[in-house]
Amino acid sequence: MACARALACRVEAMNEVVDQFLHRLSVERNYSVNTVRAYAGDLAEFAGFLQGRDRRVQDADVRDVRAFLATLHLRGLARSSVARRGSAVRSFYRFLTREGVLERNPMAALRLPRAEKKLPNFLTPSEVERLLDQPDRSAWIGRRDLAILEALYGAGLRVGELTALDYDDIDLATGLVRVEGKGKKERIVPVGRYALRAVKEYLCSEGAPKGRDPRALFVNARDGGRLTARSVRRKVRKYAMQAGLDPQISPHSLRHSCATHMLAGGADLRIVQEILGHQTLSTTQIYTHLSHEHLREVYQKAHPRA
Repeated sequence: MACARALACRVEAMNEVVDQFLHRLSVERNYSVNTVRAYAGDLAEFAGFLQGRDRRVQDADVRDVRAFLATLHLRGLARSSVARRGSAVRSFYRFLTREGVLERNPMAALRLPRAEKKLPNFLTPSEVERLLDQPDRSAWIGRRDLAILEALYGAGLRVGELTALDYDDIDLATGLVRVEGKGKKERIVPVGRYALRAVKEYLCSEGAPKGRDPRALFVNARDGGRLTARSVRRKVRKYAMQAGLDPQISPHSLRHSCATHMLAGGADLRIVQEILGHQTLSTTQIYTHLSHEHLREVYQKAHPRA
């Protein structure tokens, strides 16, 4: 009985440390809710793995972490998923060392697998046009959905950024929108004239549900509450299928399309970085590969000696 109580105390104490770590990520590092939730799940999975090996988190070493990552590979997880779990574990041990829970960081020399860089899915300009032609503009829902699609493509927004928009965030006179991106960092983004017109038509149209949220820019048709990211994804997939496009197209595909088309049209890389809200230029540079591929395809089709 005494051993069981001691074990329970150790588990409770470690859970408190994990909670402190997650709180640090959220408050001081400004990690998103989804990222903090993912880290919590990763650490719980790692703790469960160690328990199966009769090991404690505070006693684990590099060999334990390598064994953990190896089991993830054997389960067929994507390299990016394995890398994220390894990053969560390494960050946690760095935190334990800084807080004095551990004297040294056993993961300091750990080399994590690099996440594979996949070329993002994007649409051609003609495919974007087909997608934007799908919503029924004679109905309130259709005008709302068109405004959503135009905003995702015209401003390169993440779906979470779009659903978080308040009515006061968009300036219809100047065509600028205030966006809260990752890490709660604000940026000012221009929206195209088509997106601006679509938003105006949506806001001025009749048929909005009674009791709609007075702050939210995009609301649902059921009770007027703020539209969720899941609903937006479902809408995009629906219109993609109606247009005869890949049903895997997502709101992020429109963000990728915005960046790709801007660069193909001669936009400066740093301007695109600013619009998308990327922290580093290297993240934006992936779209230059897409533009180069497009140029190569056009060259192959058009040049007589290609």
